[in-house]
Amino acid sequence: MAQQDLYAVLGVSKTASEDEIKKAYRKLAKQYHPDLHPGDKEAEQKFKEINEAYEVLSDPQKKSNYDQFGSADPMGGGAGGFNGFSGFSGGFNGSGFEFTGGFGGINDIFEEFFNGGAGGRNPDGPARGANISTAVEISFEDAAQGVSKEIEVDRLVKCDTCNGTGAKPGTNVKTCKTCNGTGRVTTYRSTILGRIQTSSTCQVCGGEGSIIDTPCSTCHGKKYIKKRVKIDIKIPAGIDNNQTISLRGQGQPGSKGGPDGDLRVLVKVRPHKLFRREGNDLFCDIPITFAQAATGATIEVPTLFERVKFDLPEGTQSGTKFRLKGKGVKDVNGYGVGDLYITVNVEVPKHLNAKQKEALNKFAEECGEDTYEGRKNFFETMKELFK
Repeated sequence: MAQQDLYAVLGVSKTASEDEIKKAYRKLAKQYHPDLHPGDKEAEQKFKEINEAYEVLSDPQKKSNYDQFGSADPMGGGAGGFNGFSGFSGGFNGSGFEFTGGFGGINDIFEEFFNGGAGGRNPDGPARGANISTAVEISFEDAAQGVSKEIEVDRLVKCDTCNGTGAKPGTNVKTCKTCNGTGRVTTYRSTILGRIQTSSTCQVCGGEGSIIDTPCSTCHGKKYIKKRVKIDIKIPAGIDNNQTISLRGQGQPGSKGGPDGDLRVLVKVRPHKLFRREGNDLFCDIPITFAQAATGATIEVPTLFERVKFDLPEGTQSGTKFRLKGKGVKDVNGYGVGDLYITVNVEVPKHLNAKQKEALNKFAEECGEDTYEGRKNFFETMKELFK
């Protein structure tokens, strides 16, 4: 270390802040930790150098001396002022290190590395229950106006025999003596870094924190049994095909006081015989006669829940689309109501008898070509193209 630049060892500049030095040390110490590289002498040496550099640069006084004199201890020898590992309080004596220094101490950092840190979640603590899914089929009309349905799902429920304790009635559940009811066992081991604390699931109780000597004969100690239950759900007006409703807390039970999961219901909507839906709008095709289209008429139009009168204007062409405002579907989130669009199609009559054909021919002679604007324009354009 005598010839090495401590800043270079940590990969930071001489103007690096305390946070930058600490962050660089964390990264390198974790990367070269001997436990991650058993038997790798190069990694072990690198790890020692990283710790020596951090021991100096994390201590304001040592860092100041190093910046001025090239040594943390002007009276000592070498750039770092170290005699082996004398820079660490306690040294390397086989019983581990007690690291000290700036930024809260090196021990705090390794506690975060190997024990999950203060923010780590206890895997044997309260856990949320799993979600369950099912599907329900409803009519087009029910989807538009909303409906209540009773569905059946299979889920875990508290065992009635033992009331959810998992133990045979008349017996008790004992606290696990190995983990004292926590479900976790803490162990310590001495390494080159010192005493490392690790926490793991208790193997005796499986993380439950309790032991059942005489399990319930119904649930076999599981506390829950699988059962088909009935649930009432309210399907909101305006829901569309393949949309999902989520019912909070209706899924599988949580463990150790954790919240229950959710029930997710996929809604399948049966097609309608007359309408098709796009968003909140409805569309319907209505056949009309030639006479109705030519002379105009009042026709009967179906909406989703009633029939209404609609005045068809004279000279309506086949394929014309009309809008009936507010006759669509209510928005599922309450943002208004869609519209109904009707498309009228002139239906050409088939299987005419002789008298009907004669009447139509006379009608055509009476009308002449001038009454058919589209036809007239088409043939005039065609004549121009093929002169």
